[in-house]
Amino acid sequence: MAKVLGSVHGEDDLRYEKLGLKRNEIQLWEDGMRTDGGKGSYEWWYSDFSFSDGTKLVIVFYTKNPVKVSSEMKPFVEMDLTTPDGKTYYDIVAHDPGDCSFSKEKCKVLMGDSSIEGDLTKYEIVFRGKKMNARVELVNTIPAWRSQTGTIFFGDNDEHYFSWLPASPEGTATADIEFNGEEIHLEGSGYHDHNWGDVSMFKLMHHWYWGRAKIGDYKVISSWITAGAKYGFNEFDIFMLAKGSEILGDNSNHTLRFLPENEYMDENTGKPVYGKIVYEYETPAGEQYRITFDRKGDISREFFYQSLPKGLQPFAKLAGFLGSYQRFSGTAMVERLEEGSPVETVMDNSAVWELMYFGKAGADKK
Repeated sequence: MAKVLGSVHGEDDLRYEKLGLKRNEIQLWEDGMRTDGGKGSYEWWYSDFSFSDGTKLVIVFYTKNPVKVSSEMKPFVEMDLTTPDGKTYYDIVAHDPGDCSFSKEKCKVLMGDSSIEGDLTKYEIVFRGKKMNARVELVNTIPAWRSQTGTIFFGDNDEHYFSWLPASPEGTATADIEFNGEEIHLEGSGYHDHNWGDVSMFKLMHHWYWGRAKIGDYKVISSWITAGAKYGFNEFDIFMLAKGSEILGDNSNHTLRFLPENEYMDENTGKPVYGKIVYEYETPAGEQYRITFDRKGDISREFFYQSLPKGLQPFAKLAGFLGSYQRFSGTAMVERLEEGSPVETVMDNSAVWELMYFGKAGADKK
């Protein structure tokens, strides 16, 4: 039997010192470039927005395709737009590395005429594509946050890592967008985070559920990560609950419970999926909450091999490269509890969350 290697969500003083971080304080450089962009690394800056008319917008800046971690830097930026009638528009622009710059001092990424720049309180995001253009301003209403050090270490000697920084957990957003011959001005809310690592996520993780939701005056960021077989399917909690502009608590007190329900086998991906995700949490002040994501439908279901060139896709399937991504739509509900019973209930009917499934279906349950 192969030895099970260690994995840990860094929260001890030694790892804070190793990463140059301060407890309970996000520094400007943390949203700057954290890798060298070369072989064996990946990095992206992600932003999404929901506007008052129902329009959804996602813009992501990548140093490379995160599926192809062993490649040299191949930067690209992509934009997804969904209009209120459900129509989707997509644009992607690849850039030569010489046409790009990445600051290590702050979030300042330039890819040709596209860019994202911010200071942990305000962000300007510009996309210049072949079919669409956008300019968005995002102003934080909830302060930048990370889950302890923001890094999960893998290996008995921290050989590998996966890192995540929600630099704007929630903010007000204004946008000017050009697409399909139209020019529109929109107002709403947004979110921005930053991910990086030193080895393919396929080699570290089995699957994760990730979601975020604005539910009335509440804001939730939630993730439950299951490590790969090599790391004993170890589980990691990532969670933040805010109300208004105040963060009520996060997973640093380790009271979060993951209670999934209604498992089914997705006929398209062949992966087991939970139709309902329930989190129970107690804040440092002793308040008890239950957060429920209840699936009503699927926005997307796709395999990662579909991001490869078409000529390589059949070989990837034969090699068992069947990791998948699913994005769900449904309701999200926050309940504040007293002695186990709800005394406050708030619901949102437009929640979105995801399942990233890297490993063999159901292997973690054997």
